[in-house]
Amino acid sequence: MRYTDEQLEAFLADIESDIVERKESWKGDAPDTGRQAVCAFANDLPDHRKSGVLFVGARNDGTPSNLSVTDELLRNLSDIKTDGNILPPPSIFVEKRMLRGAEMAVVTVQPSDSPPVRYKGRIWVRVGPRRNLATSQDERVLSEKRRFRDIPFDIQPMPSCELSSLSRVLFEQEYLLNAFAPDVVVSNERSYEQRLASCRMVASVDDPTPTILGVLVLGVSSRDWIPGAYVQFLRIAGTQMTDPIQDEALIEGALGQVLRRIDEKIDSHNRSEVDIRSSNREVRTAPYPRVALQQLIRNAIMHRAYESTNAPVRVYWFDDRIEILNPGGPFGVVTQKNFGQPGITDYRNPNLADAMKVMGFVQRFGIGIQTARVELKRNDNPDLEFQVEQANVLATVRRRP
Repeated sequence: MRYTDEQLEAFLADIESDIVERKESWKGDAPDTGRQAVCAFANDLPDHRKSGVLFVGARNDGTPSNLSVTDELLRNLSDIKTDGNILPPPSIFVEKRMLRGAEMAVVTVQPSDSPPVRYKGRIWVRVGPRRNLATSQDERVLSEKRRFRDIPFDIQPMPSCELSSLSRVLFEQEYLLNAFAPDVVVSNERSYEQRLASCRMVASVDDPTPTILGVLVLGVSSRDWIPGAYVQFLRIAGTQMTDPIQDEALIEGALGQVLRRIDEKIDSHNRSEVDIRSSNREVRTAPYPRVALQQLIRNAIMHRAYESTNAPVRVYWFDDRIEILNPGGPFGVVTQKNFGQPGITDYRNPNLADAMKVMGFVQRFGIGIQTARVELKRNDNPDLEFQVEQANVLATVRRRP
């Protein structure tokens, strides 16, 4: 929702509003407290179902601070969505507006479809005009809100799946320690079911049915419930599918296990070549940059369609190229025409993206393809190629000459 100038000026004047935050500038502790406010607006604990507004360039009383709103400031504010500190990524709109006769940067924050939302492992909520950390009861309320919304596919519950299908050890010894700040983890206020619900691994505290996300991330046997949740790897000795298969693997299990095992498989075949002639020092180069392959495979796992298909992510390694097939076509604002363009990104599985960030497999959102292209160029590989269809995307990485 984009507010009119009249609405925004009314918000500036309403000092007690719980959907407004004001910052004189974006210096000092403002980037930190401003993100706390964005997190709180996304959680929408009072259930206003209205967008919250962060003003940068306004004093606490609503008067302008006469801040110069530069392109750099607007870029820094846009980074709130993609820097990976707020999970799942908030839906925000950043713009420069003329209000009360002065420039202001305005960040409009939509309520999240998948609360609770965390900033650096802490859940922030709005209580009147003040920000507070969520209590265990607040978390319960936020988790319950998901049940009454048109939620994304990746956090829909699986009615026939039981809580015992999730690995408690994996959740408590690996995922939970990364998802929440240490002081939140050591708190004894929250039950196992409450913590699962806060991480969207189950539908709610009262209905601890595992979600699609829970099965993918913590599933004892994920493919029993989601048949396509695996990676098919082939190393083909040649350049055609009919050539002999040198190595093959069906990589399945909980998400972290799959991502680590595919990394190991890549490393086993991406053998460095040693050059001792062109320099006084030994020079080692790999046929493919490891980071580029990681980014493309993780992108495929993150953005694939898990519904209406049992197809896996396929990684086919030929003598002259690697093909990575994602069984999920363009989604949302991403189309066949703009696919891969910088700044154009959307999330079919936003909560899965959140989980991959929590586990350390994603550092920042929206730059995977650009990172892969940079690494390929640095390694002297040919340009990355995409074949984008309605139901799948094929990425082709060609070997370094």
